[in-house]
Amino acid sequence: MAPKKVLAVVLAGGEGKRLMPLTADRAKPAVPFAGSYRLIDFALSNLVNSGYLQIVVLTQYKSHSLDRHISETWRMSTQLRQYIASVPAQQRRGKSWFLGSANAIYQSLNLIHDAQPDIVVVIGADHVYRMDFEQMVNAHVKSGASVSVAAVRQPMHLVDQFGVIEVDQHDPGRIAAFVEKPKTTPGLPDDPNSFLASMGNYVFTTDALLKALEDDAARLDTKHDMGGDIIPYFVERNDAAVYDFTMNDIPGATDRDRQYWRDVGTMDSYYDANMDLISPLPLFNLYNLQWPIYTRQSVSPPAKFVRSASGRPGEAHDSIVSAGVVVSGGAVQSSILATDVFIDESAEVTGSVLLDKVNVGAGAVVRRAIIDKNVRIPPGAQIGVDFELDRSRGFAVTDSGLTIVSKGQVVALRPDPAL
Repeated sequence: MAPKKVLAVVLAGGEGKRLMPLTADRAKPAVPFAGSYRLIDFALSNLVNSGYLQIVVLTQYKSHSLDRHISETWRMSTQLRQYIASVPAQQRRGKSWFLGSANAIYQSLNLIHDAQPDIVVVIGADHVYRMDFEQMVNAHVKSGASVSVAAVRQPMHLVDQFGVIEVDQHDPGRIAAFVEKPKTTPGLPDDPNSFLASMGNYVFTTDALLKALEDDAARLDTKHDMGGDIIPYFVERNDAAVYDFTMNDIPGATDRDRQYWRDVGTMDSYYDANMDLISPLPLFNLYNLQWPIYTRQSVSPPAKFVRSASGRPGEAHDSIVSAGVVVSGGAVQSSILATDVFIDESAEVTGSVLLDKVNVGAGAVVRRAIIDKNVRIPPGAQIGVDFELDRSRGFAVTDSGLTIVSKGQVVALRPDPAL
């Protein structure tokens, strides 16, 4: 059998409201992660490692940094008809912007018509995981269904955050019901405290996808959403298969990280996913070179740890430290430092995520915080120590006690009287 021609579509137009303030000035897929990466790098790396080298990325909200990252990082061989193309909303099917994820593809049907694929792989741009999509495509073709939906087990308390898959009891490979972010759902027969969540990854037979998108566009009772409208369209016709993520075998994977998948849609989940990376045996192993995660390589010099003028040593433990970082007499514990971060004498950074070019002054304390780019923390300042003080200075504080400082935000030693 001749191999199927595959076009990959990455949905990267989401606004990312729940990741504010990290998305105040950038699209959600462009949010930095793990010191050196952007969230979209995981989706693109999975596709490229799977051998799928014709990829379109549909963008919309605040896409400048995302577009620039793709153009500078993801350069393919056009001579071999390989491409990763960032495509903005173009209003090809009317004067509206994207009305939903399905409408984003509908408005970009020219891309599918031009590529003429047999199979269209549609994935999100803001999850952290490894996956071989060739295995899912092969399973889809074998199933005979028009669409296959990748599913992963999740704890029941997260049921209102995902599309929920219920399988046919007589044919476990078929989807009996698909409900987008319900309040409750029956537990799995072998684990009542878990449910099957959609990973937001779909494989479509091209002709079936085109018809479903045309039918959806003609309806008035639709939100034009892939999970909320298009997948139920196929489920109603008994034409949707489920792909079990536990069957996906990645070279170099370990039992500890084999089924790792995280939706980093909130500040707390974003923080937790970063923290998953820094233990000696991490829940997600960035160092699996058999299935690498690609990103833009920094031109910054190597990181260094030096003594301060007073002779105090700079040190970091159980942490990720990126290129250009200088720890000069400060102490870093269980944290992630992105490119060009500077930690001054006697400063303490614990359980935190610092993005590019953050400067932590002498004697400052940062605990359980996310500090966005270009923030200068003055000497002696404290963040994540006194939540009331943090709020009075205009910082966001989550219910779990995580403090977030926005990109370029001024850090004052005392409360802002205007707040």
